[in-house]
Amino acid sequence: MAGIFAVLLVLQAASTQAGTPPPPPPAPTPAATCEGGHFDEFDFWVGQWDVYPTGKDQIVAHSRIEKLYGGCALRENWMPLKGAGGGSLSGYDPRTGGWHQTWFGSSPGPVFFSGGLASGQMVLTGSWPGSGPKGEDGLTRMTYSRLENGAVRQHGEFSGDYGVTWQTSFDLTYRPHEEPHA
Repeated sequence: MAGIFAVLLVLQAASTQAGTPPPPPPAPTPAATCEGGHFDEFDFWVGQWDVYPTGKDQIVAHSRIEKLYGGCALRENWMPLKGAGGGSLSGYDPRTGGWHQTWFGSSPGPVFFSGGLASGQMVLTGSWPGSGPKGEDGLTRMTYSRLENGAVRQHGEFSGDYGVTWQTSFDLTYRPHEEPHA
């Protein structure tokens, strides 16, 4: 009889607890935003561009750079007039205090760059296999600069000696895209 009494007490306690509403969930914390401050440092590259070798008037590519995902990332769609295209995704990481870019192009695998704003220029550096003038592996440093006419210069340099010396590997000017006149 004592066993039945114990089971009844357990069932009564369970039904009493089941009838008690659960405590309210904790208030949601405000979502982090990717607006302002460091998140806007690379906005000067956002746009529709016609791309030229710096100092020349022969277009070599079109490029579209968009700010996406609540302002947390920039996505590039590189569309050369000849050869395979590519693209990158760039963003600021508040945990590391730096910018990161991942590039995928006509060579297999991604290339990872990191860096940040220095003297008003975005400077990103990464190890890029086969990017040397003779196809050797090494570092590539890309410096993006705002130009007075609304254009952006992307100066790429290669180092085969871990950054002791650098040589220009590409030098491009992104000019705002203009629709052809009819």
